[in-house]
Amino acid sequence: MILRCKAFPRAALVGNPSDGYFGKTIAFVFSNYCAEAELYESPELDLLPSLRDHNTFASMEDLHKDIVLYGYYGGIRLLKGSIKKFYEYVKEHDLNIENKNFTLRYKSDIPNRLGLAGSSAIITSAMRCLCRFYGVEIRPDHFANLVLAVETGELGIPAGLQDRVAQSYNHPVYMDFNRAHMEKFGVGKYRTIDIPDDLNLYIAYRTDLAEGSEILHSRLRHDFNDGKPEVLAAMEEWACLTDQVRDALASRKYEIIPALLDRNFDLRCEVCSEAVSSKNRRMVEMARKIGASAKFTGSGGAIIGTYADESMFQQLKSELKKCQIEVIKPSIVHNMKDAYL
Repeated sequence: MILRCKAFPRAALVGNPSDGYFGKTIAFVFSNYCAEAELYESPELDLLPSLRDHNTFASMEDLHKDIVLYGYYGGIRLLKGSIKKFYEYVKEHDLNIENKNFTLRYKSDIPNRLGLAGSSAIITSAMRCLCRFYGVEIRPDHFANLVLAVETGELGIPAGLQDRVAQSYNHPVYMDFNRAHMEKFGVGKYRTIDIPDDLNLYIAYRTDLAEGSEILHSRLRHDFNDGKPEVLAAMEEWACLTDQVRDALASRKYEIIPALLDRNFDLRCEVCSEAVSSKNRRMVEMARKIGASAKFTGSGGAIIGTYADESMFQQLKSELKKCQIEVIKPSIVHNMKDAYL
């Protein structure tokens, strides 16, 4: 029997990048794109390469383009890290699983290295396959920790929990990474919430801005650990913005959300100006000039915001397309069954 599991890109609606710094965020996953893992029993444990794992190129230009899109490392390392951490989880919890091997492969059409959590989506889909294959159940909050451990512990990728929590729950989530709670329980305070269909959200991205999230987080982590006052104050404000958006969603006061999203980005520029490229800033400015709100979905390369009506959305698509920027309406995922085929 072939097992197939999916995981979807993540968009941070508000609060980022405070998720790795005991802050608060709201994030969701959307099904316009996905990472898919496929697993079936086999005599030996075998990992099959995907498009981003090949080492044969038509030219130096082709190699250059591949590195710009995917970086220097492919997806096989993500699969290896997933299997290693899953094995350690099973041993640590003294779980009795069947002694059998498998073949595992993946594919993904999530735009890469644009702050949409494409790498963690591959890990999440692979981990779901492993859990199903061996009959292991893991709570969503603990599952998110396990996925994060693959990236930070095994692969040395600086990252926060937000992406993995949204992908683990497969539902919009309000996340409070309260320090005392995290230190006591090892997980944040997570609550699934509704993002109504009549909230007009768009996501826009461009592939020529590919940049790993480690670039932002390395800089921010240094300032946070040093107790830089403006960074600590920003973490508090991002948390406050998150609470205000949560309350506005619950009371359907959508009219106050655009200014809150805009402030999220403006605050980022105030404390992380060197990590916001001119092209990224230009993308936000273009969207705002049309009348939409705009902020990063993650660490750059893609933005999220609200638009007033269909006419504004079409104008966004038309104007941003001139700069090779794709604009979509995210199909927000609200249940776990969408993760399994």
